[in-house]
Amino acid sequence: MSSPSAAEIGAVIEGIESYRARSADLAEPLVGTPNEDLLATMYEAERALRTALRALQRAQKLAR
Repeated sequence: MSSPSAAEIGAVIEGIESYRARSADLAEPLVGTPNEDLLATMYEAERALRTALRALQRAQKLAR
């Protein structure tokens, strides 16, 4: 199997960024509600997606 191209990694980055933004949008209405556990979990998921984005961005640079 060949190495992924920077463009292929870029496509994954776009998808992950879309899901990260969507997660943040889903969490926003939970602020100030009794759903603190759900809110905390949504924030945790968003942070994990941001971490994944940074790793993929590093991979993209290495693939160039």
